[in-house]
Amino acid sequence: MANRSQPNPSPVPYRPEQAILELGPEFYDPVAAADFPKTILRFRNDRAAASVGLETLDDAEWIAHFGRFQPLADNLQTPLALRYHGHQFRSYNPDLGDGRGFLFAQMRDDRDRLMDLGTKGSGQTPWSRFGDGRLTLKGAVREILATEMLEALGVETSRTFSVIETGEELTRGDEPSPTRSAVMVRLSHGHIRIGTFQRLAYHQDADSMERLVGYVLRHFYREEPGEDGPVRLLDHVVSRTARLAGQYMAASFVHGVLNTDNINVSGESFDYGPWRFAQTWDPAFTAAYFDHAGLYAFGRQPEAIYWDAMQLAVSLRTLVDSEPLIAVLEEFAPRYQEAVRQAMLWRLGVTPRGETEDRTLVGQMELALRETSAPVDAFFHDAFGGTLPDEPRYGEAFAAVRAALAGYAPRKPRDHPHWDAAPCKLSIEEVEAIWAPIAEADDWSVLHDKVAQIRQLGEALR
Repeated sequence: MANRSQPNPSPVPYRPEQAILELGPEFYDPVAAADFPKTILRFRNDRAAASVGLETLDDAEWIAHFGRFQPLADNLQTPLALRYHGHQFRSYNPDLGDGRGFLFAQMRDDRDRLMDLGTKGSGQTPWSRFGDGRLTLKGAVREILATEMLEALGVETSRTFSVIETGEELTRGDEPSPTRSAVMVRLSHGHIRIGTFQRLAYHQDADSMERLVGYVLRHFYREEPGEDGPVRLLDHVVSRTARLAGQYMAASFVHGVLNTDNINVSGESFDYGPWRFAQTWDPAFTAAYFDHAGLYAFGRQPEAIYWDAMQLAVSLRTLVDSEPLIAVLEEFAPRYQEAVRQAMLWRLGVTPRGETEDRTLVGQMELALRETSAPVDAFFHDAFGGTLPDEPRYGEAFAAVRAALAGYAPRKPRDHPHWDAAPCKLSIEEVEAIWAPIAEADDWSVLHDKVAQIRQLGEALR
């Protein structure tokens, strides 16, 4: 049985787009989806579907489009595997591209944004190299959980739109095999990555670079390019990625693989692999078992995202001089500081007072959480609205936090049923506990219950 979420109360029309075709064949390769032995609908996100006018599809139509990839009306007639390069753990790789996914469709959402429906696990492409182009069902379940939790915590993120089990047995080195397979569809605000620009710089293709700058400015930022288009584009990306870095920290989220091919120039988080939510405020905590140097550790994520933005600036030197690009990059740090201030106070549920007071409070919270190893999710749950309970775990180390909070007004009252329940968290142990009944007995109820709990958290925070 697929998880059926509740759609938005005010439906919006389906408004198809084919904007990606403006870029031309230099940017993508037409591909075909794999022919799967089975198509068992496991998850359909009607809340996300309602934002783009697709919630009225019945299950048979849903499977036809998102399991067999029959084109949507007036949309792309052939899936497109996008081309890009990227730095992977600071090592440049020119052999990248959509290797197990493609762009399936584009449309406008309820905020009039250009949205992409992209896949993962949909089969091999010219960029698959030695991969089988498939996705494990467990990987799809993990992405459902990551995106639902991030959305609830106020992080700009892609949304898991659909998961369909495909009936193949996969062999993977990092989980018990053979394991079940799936094809997943993401709804996201574009699939243009920093690595897309890097590929054009690598080939010294100034004409295509100029075309890409215009595409991103028009469709993601609603501006016309002009002579200063590359500088304005970098300015937008610096602001959006600084915001994302601040949101990651407030959510205590560790993406795990912040390579340049995983950074979307719309500033939206996507492409989830070995993610984790840090349970304590440990700056050295890493998500990926292969991140031996801690390059993408929890506390180093702002630095990593800034480094990625620098690579966009390097690529844009194909079109403009470096001086104005450097000036924009220097804005990353203050914009990140502002973003983390806003995100932390939003999750804490208090109204900002002023830059000095707010930064002091944020610094005190980080210090107390780090010194005591108090559970992050429990702290934000207990302190929501600005009042920290008088409990032993919030002792002397939190005295300065408690004093600072006394001057803050609540953003909204604690009158939602969520605040009467236990804190909603998502540890790796719980993820494994959610997967176990699916793997052992095809029991999806634990996942459905967790998604409902996470969405209740989102309602309480909003």
